[in-house]
Amino acid sequence: MQKIGVFVCWCGSNIAGTVDVAQVVEAVRRIPDVAYAIDYKYMCSEQGQELIRKAVADYKLDRIVVCSCSPRMHEATFRKCAEGVGINPYMVEIANIREQCSWVLKDKAEATAKAIKLAKAAIAKVRFNGALKPGESQVVKRALVIGGGIAGIQTALDIAEAGYKVDIVEKEPTIGGRMAQLDKTFPTLDCSACILTPKMVDAANHENITLYTYSEVESVSGFVGNFDVTIRKKARSVKADMCSGCGICTEKCPSRKTPSEFDMGLKNRGAIYIPFAQAIPKVPVIDREACIKFKTGKCGICSKVCPAGAIDYTQTDELITEKYGAIVLATGFKTLPLDKFGEYGYGASKDVITSLELERLTNAAGPTEGHLVCPSTGKEPKKVIIVSCVGSRDVSGRGKSYCSKICCMYNAKHAMYIREKYPDVDVTVFYIDVRTPGKGFDEFQRRAVEEYGVHYVRGQVGKVVVDGDGKLTVFASDLNSGRKLMLNPDLVVLATAVQPSPDARKLATMLTASIDNDDFYVEAHPKLRPVESPTAGIFLSGMCQGPKDIPETVSQAGAAAVKVVGLLAKDKLLTNPCTAQCDTSICSGCLACTHVCPYGAITGESKQVITKLGVRETRTVAVVNNALCQGCGACTVACPCGAMDLQGFTNQQILAEVDALC
Repeated sequence: MQKIGVFVCWCGSNIAGTVDVAQVVEAVRRIPDVAYAIDYKYMCSEQGQELIRKAVADYKLDRIVVCSCSPRMHEATFRKCAEGVGINPYMVEIANIREQCSWVLKDKAEATAKAIKLAKAAIAKVRFNGALKPGESQVVKRALVIGGGIAGIQTALDIAEAGYKVDIVEKEPTIGGRMAQLDKTFPTLDCSACILTPKMVDAANHENITLYTYSEVESVSGFVGNFDVTIRKKARSVKADMCSGCGICTEKCPSRKTPSEFDMGLKNRGAIYIPFAQAIPKVPVIDREACIKFKTGKCGICSKVCPAGAIDYTQTDELITEKYGAIVLATGFKTLPLDKFGEYGYGASKDVITSLELERLTNAAGPTEGHLVCPSTGKEPKKVIIVSCVGSRDVSGRGKSYCSKICCMYNAKHAMYIREKYPDVDVTVFYIDVRTPGKGFDEFQRRAVEEYGVHYVRGQVGKVVVDGDGKLTVFASDLNSGRKLMLNPDLVVLATAVQPSPDARKLATMLTASIDNDDFYVEAHPKLRPVESPTAGIFLSGMCQGPKDIPETVSQAGAAAVKVVGLLAKDKLLTNPCTAQCDTSICSGCLACTHVCPYGAITGESKQVITKLGVRETRTVAVVNNALCQGCGACTVACPCGAMDLQGFTNQQILAEVDALC
């Protein structure tokens, strides 16, 4: 006879405030096989676990059901507690009576009734639980960082400093990311390049770091500790090992009609180019779509003037396959396109620009060498209007519903910079409300108003009109005074929303990582595991997870690196025993399971099997690689003959739960 112990947690008032826990205990005590039942305020505490250990010893319990919060929170805690008193950890079942019950129901009688049903279902399942033993897998002592911005660089440096090999894959021709485009950083107003460039140099020179720039991840397979990754190293048409970075080829290129991506289209670049002066590696790349040689077969000037003979028009993409123990996503962000926000005049006038374009205009290495000018005339503006929340906190469906978090601070930064360098320029910031929650941030924003005389107007810009001669008229409202405003600025700056890199969804599919509705990567737990993906071995760094500033990004990069180092420090990992199993006696060999398995864990093999009728025959059956299987259960649903079953969640166990709920 089985002896099941049931432990009902109050979770403070999270559960007990809505669920009558005493009534739940009384109800489960009457269920056959339940040898002991009790409630306690905090079952996950040391006192609560001691209560479980004592009950196991006193009542000789062989199975445990804990009615508490989500198993994502404390399942590992209770399994470890059970293992400590000699019970197989997979003989523990969690009934989620917090998230699935007390948090979604307000009526106490209804919540209590549901809690009892969930407890009954867990008891029904645990009756059929079997002892499972995890396997082992080797850990490859190498990490991959996807993205070469400040988040990726910092993560890679921290991992490399711990003594492990790291590869950085960056799709652009150089590392540096968005931070390389900035002029100053808030709240200290120090030079962005002065902070970033040494980091870039350190990454390039570190013996444990390999850079794959102008490269993309082609495919990913495997599992935590043992990922197989194929990287496409795109053809630069320049031999990196021979190039000295002298830049003669970029100066002599006659094709100069392509807008510079780095300078946000504010100036043109050559068909062969180095994105910016501090680029690493400082090796040019040929844009084959813009190059005359590739389009017509003529020109070839860059090859003729190159003193090192490094130009190679025949160069092709290279595929590199490598094994990794851990992967860090640091894919960064891009700004929201403004094609759906025509009311702001972006595209209709050169003098309506984005904040990132302003960064390039004010940067000493930018298209105007740091001189703030109106792009249409080349003259210094006398009046500048900055518009907050363009596409952020949007309820129209055109933009993003979330706050982009950094805009209020960089608006203050831009306003202060303009007023400091051009004291005669009038700067007005239109805002919904100012959000400055970081260390020293509120003081920084108040300095813009109190010391620099920046005008902050709480209100929204309704429309920016561009007349025939290019003059701008801004129609707005001042919510504090209730007045309608009509202003004539020389320059309008739009603080556009930030969004994830366009590659986020594609990579999420490759890595089976989770993303939210806005395509930001989702963490395993927002409080307890903020830098881990729900997929084991995949970690998150920087703005790929959500909007954040540079200090927060660097902090998260360090946290992700620590998690990676903790993983790579292990020689072996315990694998999840809740994997699929194939009953070869009834498997028809249709291999429908192989098509739905997202991890490639199932293959078809010819094996000698014994059928249910006792006949020995050789035929194709499904075989599961337990090291690859993640226990998602997709194969069990797809199998037409019911041969596939999931250990720990067998059909018998699931049906027992269903019957208990009916």
